[in-house]
Amino acid sequence: MLYPLASLEADKLDAIKSLEKDIGSPVVALAGVEANTAALPEEQLKKLQELEQELGVVLVAVRPN
Repeated sequence: MLYPLASLEADKLDAIKSLEKDIGSPVVALAGVEANTAALPEEQLKKLQELEQELGVVLVAVRPN
């Protein structure tokens, strides 16, 4: 399962903003997405990790449908 940022309707966003004020901390809304990660050989995994470092992001290899 992956968790990208959620797309929110205005009423949901307002509810989150209200919660943030109440708890005094930012809140990030994520949406669950079913995905099967790919089992990469060590060499390919190393390439993925190197690109993560270079780009400053998290990369996830998934199995094609």
